[in-house]
Amino acid sequence: MSTAPVARPSYDRSDLTVGIVHFGVGGFHRAHQAMVLDTLMNRGLAHDWAICGIGVLPADQRMRDVLHAQDGLYTLVLKHPDGAREARQIGSIVDYLYAPDDPDAAIERMADPGVRIVSLTITEGGYNIDQVSGAFDLTTTDVAADLKPDAVPRTVFGLVTEALRRRRDRGIPPFTVMSCDNIQGNGHVAQRVFTEFARQKDADLGAWIAENVSFPNSMVDRITPVTTDQDRTEIAAEFGVEDAWPVVAEPFFQWVLEDAFPLGRPPYDEAGVQLVDDVEPYELMKLRLLNASHQGMCYFGRLSGYTYAHEAARDPLIARFLLRYMVEEATPTLRPVPGVDLDEYKRTLIERFSNEYVLDTLARLCAEDRIPKWLLPVVREELVAGGPVRLSAAIVASWARYAEGTGENGETFDVVDRVRDSVMAKAARQREDPTAFLTDRSLFGDLIDDERFVTEYTAALDLLLRSGAQATLESLD
Repeated sequence: MSTAPVARPSYDRSDLTVGIVHFGVGGFHRAHQAMVLDTLMNRGLAHDWAICGIGVLPADQRMRDVLHAQDGLYTLVLKHPDGAREARQIGSIVDYLYAPDDPDAAIERMADPGVRIVSLTITEGGYNIDQVSGAFDLTTTDVAADLKPDAVPRTVFGLVTEALRRRRDRGIPPFTVMSCDNIQGNGHVAQRVFTEFARQKDADLGAWIAENVSFPNSMVDRITPVTTDQDRTEIAAEFGVEDAWPVVAEPFFQWVLEDAFPLGRPPYDEAGVQLVDDVEPYELMKLRLLNASHQGMCYFGRLSGYTYAHEAARDPLIARFLLRYMVEEATPTLRPVPGVDLDEYKRTLIERFSNEYVLDTLARLCAEDRIPKWLLPVVREELVAGGPVRLSAAIVASWARYAEGTGENGETFDVVDRVRDSVMAKAARQREDPTAFLTDRSLFGDLIDDERFVTEYTAALDLLLRSGAQATLESLD
């Protein structure tokens, strides 16, 4: 049986040298940053910018084993809205170290003068920030252990800080720390947490890092669902590739990056990356339109009985609700975005969400407490400006209803959240106390004290509890 073609690296991988060390080699990194490097390498560029991945968590052992077995190669399959699939083999990752196996080897890899960028996709929670104060949390077990004198580093903070110390002591200029995580001002956040860790470890080193290390901001975007066994089976059947951990993604890709790399960088702009002086307009656009809309879709979608994002996005009530949220409440909080047609961007988001072949699950979008980071800044700006918050309040209410852990037909939801016990306990009280969910000030701050927001929130929650998600959406239409 014939199989569809798979594009393979046209370059000699044995000629590549490592210029980037990356923490958090998962699906997104491999569908995004590693893909960009592979694109450049196929054009004869960036051969001294190959990637060495580093894992620190127990779950990273599987990535270590898969990449070692496959010589760092993996298959990226783009799923187009018309059903077409496009496969290519990515070769830009040439090494992978699981830090607990040999912490010194991981540190020395970063201390190598050839490494000029250390990049991160460690998730929002990986930055170890207190949700209320925004300060770096020094009390977590692993961080506290790394701060002890002569500790063998086990966290990304300890490993990166020790590598920077060695470079300083050896007279080697520091690498750039490039966050690619879905956080507003991700470079500023990375600078704050790594500098604070270093200061606690060694005040002089912390001051040196603050003065000498660059932490550029970035905005990244590509919907990349979790790889499933079905993906592996289909890729093997269609392309004849036996890959233990392929990656699937939508065709849309965006990366906006602050051009602040003292030791140089790959020619990212030749692979479609937007290099800018100010990333903030782009990241606010993405966080408040795409990410916050994901939250508006996922809880209402699950409560309406849907499993996948495309099912929810094709529901006319949900689609109109999302567009109205974007137009009426989110867009007024945005700054001008150079080179972007915001009306077209918003229409494109609904099309992207509706791609049935990506099979992005609503359960993935429901996981973790993302509303405080992505939606509540819109709420607060609108409250200050006297603008509308009715639709945003309904999204918060849909989270509260979902956090009860049961659907409208008696089905149960696996509430995945770092604060699962807390949110579920508060949601369990809300039928008697409608504002119970909002009492967690670590998530909602002082919103419970704002009469206008509370009025809109409790009205939406009451309707969700009495009549269900679809009726609530109809009332908002």
